[in-house]
Amino acid sequence: MKELRIGMIGYGFMGKTHSNAYLQAAKFFSSQHRPVLQAICARNADKVKSFADNWGYRSIETDWRKLVERSDIDAVDICTPNNLHKEIAVAAAKAGKMILCEKPLSMNAAEGEEMCRAVEAAGVPNMVWYNYRRVPAVTLAKQIIDSGKLGQIFHYRANFLQDWTISADVPQGGTGTWRLDVGAAGSGVTGDLLAHCIDTAIWLNGSITDVSAMTETFVKERLHAETGQKQPVGIDDACAFLCHFANGSLGLFESTRYARGHKALYTLEVNGEHASLRWDLHDLHRLQYFDHQDESIVRGWRSVHVTDGDQPYMGHWWVPGLQIGYEHSFTHQVADFLTGLDTGKPAHPTFRDALETQKVCDAVLASAAQRAWKNV
Repeated sequence: MKELRIGMIGYGFMGKTHSNAYLQAAKFFSSQHRPVLQAICARNADKVKSFADNWGYRSIETDWRKLVERSDIDAVDICTPNNLHKEIAVAAAKAGKMILCEKPLSMNAAEGEEMCRAVEAAGVPNMVWYNYRRVPAVTLAKQIIDSGKLGQIFHYRANFLQDWTISADVPQGGTGTWRLDVGAAGSGVTGDLLAHCIDTAIWLNGSITDVSAMTETFVKERLHAETGQKQPVGIDDACAFLCHFANGSLGLFESTRYARGHKALYTLEVNGEHASLRWDLHDLHRLQYFDHQDESIVRGWRSVHVTDGDQPYMGHWWVPGLQIGYEHSFTHQVADFLTGLDTGKPAHPTFRDALETQKVCDAVLASAAQRAWKNV
């Protein structure tokens, strides 16, 4: 058993999900590697010390550059706001570290390309945390699509709806609301929420070739949490786009943080010649499936409870009938990364895979700004 010494930078929401995943993966999945929480890094020494004590990190840093330079760190996990991803990733690659990076990969495709070149030149394993691929029901959808049971695919639609920024009193910038600051996030719902939908769509249905999008910023000015000054809002509060996939199917995507009553409604549906399937994050352990080849008198949508041991990942957990949840998707991602180290076959999405999603995001924003179709 070889230790994989993790150095995590950032300790917010994703820092917790990743830390939990490192602790759980080795307990439920076999690997030649065992993650070790070696160091956690953030600017506030008191808060990062408290986080380290709670999760069991062996040490702390307050300067990410020192963490990257440490010889006792094997893998750097980037959980910072998006505007820091490139600088940290490039430095970590030059230091020979493996890199696991939160999504989206970068602020834009140009930065993402630079990150790809850095990890590929260094030859270091790399992965981006698009965790929804590893919800067992979504992975099962992938298996069904790849089996050909849907036949020719005609339509792919997805949405991701929230309501937490409707109040104009919510600030932008700072620790808790950096996602509303275009300087830290790069974009709004497109990079934060639609990026998940796009990654999953490309994984399930192949490349997106062109897009036609519209965006809106409903609250034009917000106080900045750090400066206390009211500043223009530069992110997209809502985005909807149409697209063509390379396989000839049509796509429809929508995301907003202004859908009152929705906290994290992520749904996807795929319609094929012979069958359709759909999935809902609020009922994430179920996959809805319709097969037109079923006998007509019993034909209809079936709800598949994804808990059996022969379904994706479930053989590592409890007994059939007992479902798992959101946090397990991160555990599966760590487990797959460790398997990649064991076998020499990289876990996906790599930086290069995630760059494709970034290019779609860029095209969506450009299309909305210019009110025109854009090639990816």
